[in-house]
Amino acid sequence: MAASRSKKKNPGRKPSAKPKPRAAVKTAVTRRTAAAAKPAGKSANPLGLEKKPPGQFDTLQEIALEAWRKMPAPVWDHLMGGSDSEMTLRRNRAGLDALALRQRVLVDVRNIDMGTTLLGQKLDIPVFPAPVGGFLSKVHHEGGPAVARAAVSRGTTAFIATAAKPSLEAAQEAVERRLVFQLYVRGDRTWIEGILDRVRAAQYGALCVTVDRNYYGRRERDIVSGLPVKEGFGDQSYQASLNWKDLVWMKERVGLPLIAKGIATAEDAELAVEHGADVVYVSNHGGRQLDHGQGSIEVLEEVVKAVAGRAEVLADGGVLRGTDVVKMLCLGARAVGVGKLLGLALSAGGERGVARMLELMEVEIRHVLGLMGVTSIRQLGPQWLREVPVLGTPSPVSAYPLLEEAVRTGRA
Repeated sequence: MAASRSKKKNPGRKPSAKPKPRAAVKTAVTRRTAAAAKPAGKSANPLGLEKKPPGQFDTLQEIALEAWRKMPAPVWDHLMGGSDSEMTLRRNRAGLDALALRQRVLVDVRNIDMGTTLLGQKLDIPVFPAPVGGFLSKVHHEGGPAVARAAVSRGTTAFIATAAKPSLEAAQEAVERRLVFQLYVRGDRTWIEGILDRVRAAQYGALCVTVDRNYYGRRERDIVSGLPVKEGFGDQSYQASLNWKDLVWMKERVGLPLIAKGIATAEDAELAVEHGADVVYVSNHGGRQLDHGQGSIEVLEEVVKAVAGRAEVLADGGVLRGTDVVKMLCLGARAVGVGKLLGLALSAGGERGVARMLELMEVEIRHVLGLMGVTSIRQLGPQWLREVPVLGTPSPVSAYPLLEEAVRTGRA
């Protein structure tokens, strides 16, 4: 659950009538940094560290902190919050924290292979930007194209949502690699046919249908803040009527591989494969749909067993660290999506922020694998994990201690 800056309103943010202007935030941070840098003794820089230029991120925590400073309170709460009591949101993090990595030593790990594939397309890293819909345009004027370019620059793909701006065509046109289009159903079959024809004409590589949004989750942080976040187009009742036969028809109509996103049980994984899904995507929408559901990583293993190699498996849900990615790979995911982290990176640094986030994810994964004594992600499996007690109180910010402290104290 998102932490609080205030005991009264807008959890996770400082209480103020208006968000602090970006320039004012930077000035305050600069003054605070300058004050902290004054020498207490002989040297102002005893470690010999050079001062970083503005906007240079060396850690994922810095990206998250910069996003926290920049985002207005309602937008931050929309990105980091969940539905109702936010129990599923917290279980995403708790499920990841409840698994420890095993470590082997005296292995030559100078060369580590992190490459994977998705529907035959090579990915240099097992991480991709998940679809986050209309949120992209709330923090960046380009939206989809910026995310697409950043992903391709790091050798991976991106999922472009129906609500992404400026258009589904603009995102695919921005890159040479074929992307994945994610569909929300907002009309009858004639409407769907129109969208699918555009997807095929734009030369996307696959169709991803989100299946866990038959009702829009009650995200009470958004309701209280009044942030207009629901898609402003179409009739959502069509999404509520979606069934397995519709997925079969859509795959036949578009003529592309089908990804079923939002699978959370072995039973539905089995049905997805039976109805032609080429990829089963384990997700609970970042804890923003069904409240009191299981964390994604808690259901991943049963889904992988049900699929039994007949389809590829992807996963997302609370992923903020390289260790999170490695844990999901151990349980059978072929690649792992980042949603909240994508939003943080885009807000913090635009296209370059997303590219840097993916680069830092690659750095973290490489270090984790090297310290585990693993030279290829193909060596990973459940044998590398052990269940352990969860320490502390899991939340969307607990993976980043510096951010957690800033949110708790209100100091940037």
